[in-house]
Amino acid sequence: MANLADIAAIHLRLGLLGIPLPEEGPAGKAVDLVRPILARQRELNRRLQNRLPAVDGRVQTFLDAYLEGTGTAPRVPRETLVLDQPGLARVMSLPYDGDTFTSAQLTSYRLANGILHNPANDRRTTQGVFHIAEGGLPIQDDKLAVPRAVFGRLMEHAFTPPAEAMVLPYTSNREERPTCWASLLLRPIVVPEVPGYTEEVRMETRFFAPATLMANLDFVEGIFGNGGDPYLPENDSSLDPTRWTGHTGLVVLAPHLTQLTKKELGLPHWDDATERQRRDGMCWKEADERYNGGSAFKACARDERGVIVTVIADNYFGYCK
Repeated sequence: MANLADIAAIHLRLGLLGIPLPEEGPAGKAVDLVRPILARQRELNRRLQNRLPAVDGRVQTFLDAYLEGTGTAPRVPRETLVLDQPGLARVMSLPYDGDTFTSAQLTSYRLANGILHNPANDRRTTQGVFHIAEGGLPIQDDKLAVPRAVFGRLMEHAFTPPAEAMVLPYTSNREERPTCWASLLLRPIVVPEVPGYTEEVRMETRFFAPATLMANLDFVEGIFGNGGDPYLPENDSSLDPTRWTGHTGLVVLAPHLTQLTKKELGLPHWDDATERQRRDGMCWKEADERYNGGSAFKACARDERGVIVTVIADNYFGYCK
């Protein structure tokens, strides 16, 4: 079971999003003390139009430039449940008043010695999985080349998941079932410190997931650690450039993308496709053909600016690494 400090921390963060809080227990009573402050902060955020933290701003600037002229304009979510404290994702991956959470993607159980996350599918092949957007760095021949505009539409759909994918497990037993995005900042070490020789150097990566996939964020946090609150200057890599690789990453989990058709994403008909598009399956003969055959995939865009944006059409834990 979660300790009182974790529960209070969760309730504070839910309050910042305006999500109705559980009334029972000492943590609920503690939050009552700060409700006026939370209301004021929500109003300040509204007036500031929920400004992006610096790392998200770098990603948004990259997307705007990379997709210029494609007619697409994916927007990084501005209001998310920020997991800025280690352990919050694990606690929120299950209902506060229950021991199981079930969705189309996975089932989570509370056990005597922890939590078990059981994805609907736990084995994957790498065949046809890795897709790379055109217009950036050269694309290896064994990867699938995605037109820029199609990548832009994939990102637009990734940022607009179905409502059922946004259900927050922690409050999922409530009648209204609150929904939200969850996000996590990772700052993994790339170069370890060697006293007298090198300073520690890190990169930065942001993870976004519909709240139903909170278990995935718990998984990656367990491997790469928690980078803290992305809104705070001490966690802004650009303010400490000597200890930053200069690389920024974004990962968005979007299993619903496997339902999209090639035609609605803007891929050409077979008759109008290039030889590589035909080879890679980036075209269609029948209007109802699904992108990538309806199978899971990872699509990314990257160039020499040092930013890489990846969308994962799956919740398989291994892809998140």
